[in-house]
Amino acid sequence: MQTVHEKAGLNYHRCRWCGTASFRRLLCPVCASSDLKPEHSAGLGVVVRSGVVHRYTEAARNESLVRLPEGFVFRCRVVGAAPHLVSVGAQVRPVAGDGPEAGEVVFELCEPPRRDDWF
Repeated sequence: MQTVHEKAGLNYHRCRWCGTASFRRLLCPVCASSDLKPEHSAGLGVVVRSGVVHRYTEAARNESLVRLPEGFVFRCRVVGAAPHLVSVGAQVRPVAGDGPEAGEVVFELCEPPRRDDWF
């Protein structure tokens, strides 16, 4: 099972047949091969889509799509700022999750939002 690496980074799989990188998949999303080899990413990614959701909790939270340089995109939460301050293009890194969402990949902003973005 792929998880956030304790020191830093993210474990994922790369297809031995077509070279496609994927995260938390049993089969390659391109060629459907099950011959996947584990690899490790530094985990630095870029937010390509960001939204604020209110589902299943009383508090608003961020839900974003993050693209990693290895070639895969996945949905996750971004923490480190108010949910509405996570913007497209922001650089993020994985953090170890704890609590009821353990096992969920959570990212944090590499740099806090600029003060002039708050209003």
